[in-house]
Amino acid sequence: MIYTVTFNPALDYVVRLPAFEPGAVNRTESEDIQLGGKGINVSCVLGQLGFKSVALGFVAGFTGEAVEAGLARRGVNADFIRLPEGLTRINVKIKASVETEINGQGPHIPAEALEELFQKLDRLAAGDVLVLAGSIPASLPSDIYQRILERLAPKGVLCAVDATGELLVKVLPYKPFLIKPNNHELGEIFGRTLSTDEEIVECARLLQQKGARNVLVSMAGDGALLLDEGGNVHRLEAFKGKVKNSVGAGDSMVAGFVAGWLEKGDYAWALRLGSACGSATAFSDTLATRTEIETLLNR
Repeated sequence: MIYTVTFNPALDYVVRLPAFEPGAVNRTESEDIQLGGKGINVSCVLGQLGFKSVALGFVAGFTGEAVEAGLARRGVNADFIRLPEGLTRINVKIKASVETEINGQGPHIPAEALEELFQKLDRLAAGDVLVLAGSIPASLPSDIYQRILERLAPKGVLCAVDATGELLVKVLPYKPFLIKPNNHELGEIFGRTLSTDEEIVECARLLQQKGARNVLVSMAGDGALLLDEGGNVHRLEAFKGKVKNSVGAGDSMVAGFVAGWLEKGDYAWALRLGSACGSATAFSDTLATRTEIETLLNR
């Protein structure tokens, strides 16, 4: 089974307007409410690809109930821990000439709720897949990803981690199955600006030497590069299309990669499906659908 963890889910209030003027009354052309949170995005795209998953994490208040109901409508099995106080956050996404985001803080997660999550994770077994994605709330310890991988490493659970900086580096000794920095995040880890494929491969190998099995580097309009656990470099140019939405593209890539690898056990195919999923989301107003993904693959 595939499990995703979203420590800080959200409802994304997405508004579109021709121009955004601070300090003035702005009127929208359209608005929508979408589910937010990187692990939730991964679960939703996995569902489009025909893979069941269980969404784990924390929710609170009436907004948390809305997140659970939204996942149920999408056929995603949610097993969230309900917090007694606070509200699952609402993020405002303003799409005008440029994108502006106002992200909520989210509820406080007490120690006993975190321990309840650990107990759920302890049930995972060899062959299960766990996706950890995104930043963590201030109420959680900064080494939470590291603690989870340390706990699961002896079990043979395949862990995919999409995080940045120290949050990512600290999990490497536990040999995660997949890490997915973008090229800028990869360079920041080593204090460098990466301009060529050779430089990206060099830094990806360093992360592999520290423990990562597969390093998937997304490069927006320049495509993606994968250094697989056999030392092979796979390079894929970007799919062509008009970018409408940057939110969830990286999460969609992770979902596609995991699904592709589980489907065929082939890293080249996993990279291609992951790239198609990421691009399909970027070319859409919402997360990619199966039809949109297949359209790109069939080009």
